[in-house]
Amino acid sequence: MPLPLYLLALAVFAMGTSEFMLAGLLPAIASDLDVTVGTAGVLTSAFAIGMVVGAPLVAALARNWPRRSSLLGFVLAFAAAHAVGAITTSFAVLFATRLVAALANAGFLAVALTAAATLVSPDKKGRALAVLLSGTTVATIAGVPGGSVLGTLLGWRATFWAVAALCLPAALGILKGIPAGRAKEETTGRPALRAEFVQLTRPRLILVMVLGALVNAATFAGFTFLAPVVTDTAGLGELWIPVVLMLFGAGSFIGVTAAGRLSDQRPGLVIAVGGPLLLIGWPALAVLANEPVALFALAFVQGALSFALGSTLITRVLYEAAGAPTMAGSYATAALNVGGAVGPLIAAMTLSTAVGNLGPLWASGLLVAIALLIAFPLRAALAAGRSAEVLQGRMRTLP
Repeated sequence: MPLPLYLLALAVFAMGTSEFMLAGLLPAIASDLDVTVGTAGVLTSAFAIGMVVGAPLVAALARNWPRRSSLLGFVLAFAAAHAVGAITTSFAVLFATRLVAALANAGFLAVALTAAATLVSPDKKGRALAVLLSGTTVATIAGVPGGSVLGTLLGWRATFWAVAALCLPAALGILKGIPAGRAKEETTGRPALRAEFVQLTRPRLILVMVLGALVNAATFAGFTFLAPVVTDTAGLGELWIPVVLMLFGAGSFIGVTAAGRLSDQRPGLVIAVGGPLLLIGWPALAVLANEPVALFALAFVQGALSFALGSTLITRVLYEAAGAPTMAGSYATAALNVGGAVGPLIAAMTLSTAVGNLGPLWASGLLVAIALLIAFPLRAALAAGRSAEVLQGRMRTLP
């Protein structure tokens, strides 16, 4: 894999740390800003909503900009939003900074996903995506637990400052590693913007985007509210929160890495095996959450299955959107973050029910069940391997 791909992954690490870190900071933010934990959880949805709206919008605006300048600008805007968030005492302002950060993240990820696909041969999109998403999974292993520890020891604001600081070496890496003017050189022969948007009418593209959104909704529904499960249901101390988050992150790294090759050649296998196991895992975690050993083991397993299945579906989005070379990354980003927005909102509503802190875990299981019910009758369409999709992508780009 080319070096610029790893530099993009470094920036994704900083942004992934921010996107996931609230899972370990919600109680502290809620207490400091005098809101409920459920209300604080809306910050996660705000970020995801900004990503959904921002991905296609910013990608469309930036499609003619030099790629290096676009990526650098998005990273610096992301850092500035976190600096403001670190000093505010208003929940409304913090909410707004999450939206701004999400727009910057959306623009960056949309351009980066498209760039990743063009840095490798057409039959290695899944592997390139796995490298790029490894920034997110490493964030869940190291960045998010580290942020949780930092937040516990020094306050949640210190974590926001740390994320802003992480953006600086990422920006330097982009400046040094991404060629200037690359996007401009690639404008020759590409489809018009309207033609790229027309790709969204393709049933197979819509299918994989919906499934990706549902699986990611399940992931965020459970992950966002793991902290109260650890402290209240399992009865463990606050310093155990980063341990559970790290286990989930370690699983996600293994899952996305293992699925990297399979998502190119055997996507149907990943979905057929990983889907039912993921469905079983969320209710099992809800039932056994009061047992620390089971909580630790299942957090790891669910992280692996969630990211293996989710990354495979998002890879399918890139394949199915081959006729939209500058917008495909934004479609994948939007699919991911529709789920990221809806999942925590659904999960937050379950906190006031009889199941309490376990509600988000049951909600995750329900969302996976819906995804599988949609996917099962259409499994033949999802099982298409690398060769068929690459051929279709080439045919779509012929004059």
